[in-house]
Amino acid sequence: MKLLLVVNPVSGGVDKDPFLKDAKALCDNYGIENQVFKTTGTDDAEALKVILNTFKPDKVAAVGGDGTLLFLAIVLQHSSIPVGIIPMGSANGMATELEVSKQPIEALKELIMSEIVGDLDLLVVNNEHYCIHLGDVGINAKIVKGYENDHKRGMSTYAKYFIDELGKVTAFPMTVECNEKTYDAEGVMLCICNARKYGTGIPINLEGNPMDGVFEIVLIKEINGSMLINAGLSSFNENFINSQHQTSVQTNQAKITFKTPQLLQLDGEVIGEFLSFDVRIIKGAVKLITTQKNPYLER
Repeated sequence: MKLLLVVNPVSGGVDKDPFLKDAKALCDNYGIENQVFKTTGTDDAEALKVILNTFKPDKVAAVGGDGTLLFLAIVLQHSSIPVGIIPMGSANGMATELEVSKQPIEALKELIMSEIVGDLDLLVVNNEHYCIHLGDVGINAKIVKGYENDHKRGMSTYAKYFIDELGKVTAFPMTVECNEKTYDAEGVMLCICNARKYGTGIPINLEGNPMDGVFEIVLIKEINGSMLINAGLSSFNENFINSQHQTSVQTNQAKITFKTPQLLQLDGEVIGEFLSFDVRIIKGAVKLITTQKNPYLER
């Protein structure tokens, strides 16, 4: 077997070299031909395509966070080469969703051993920008922007910007067109969801399934003290989601419009400000290496 490890060296502020040393030793011990590709932020997609064509891996590992997985999903979409996750990002949202082992070396062992491959959906915005986990406009996008511009990484940095933005949160009007209906609403955050939980463990969407061919649009109408307290307990009880503060609709494509430009983030990357954007799902775009622990596999 040939294994290609695609590594984001800066994701999560985690030094990947100790893991890569252990990964090489593991692969060498079992006769698995392996190669490492490190992203640089410059022409990564084209450089990766060259490696894929020359090395011809049987499996690819995304070593990083949601952004690393998204990068690979875009390059590998509609390819027969399957990808698995080694969680080494800031929050590892999709890895958490899919019940991937939190220990990178254990996740690698699962990736190598598993013969279970599922179809993972991919969201595309304005036929240009992609999302594999969660995207949003409103308070969280502003938090992500602050986080993205900070040289520090990790949950403590994210918390710093969360507290800062919480004091400035204001509702904004929006229109959602989908399923041959039009919804006019106002809220502090609008999420486009291919899954259920943020990497923090807080569920935003109880209906999400990244392998079902549809996505959810979730409107958060307000954020107050009791909601935050309940969100903090959400790892133990997902029933904190209150219909009085949230509206959700399921679809496979939608158009979202705002009265004033709103900041959009997708999988932890700030895309820019938009007055409107279109969203659609690409069903089964990516072949995902997974295990029976994955709660979204068809039984």
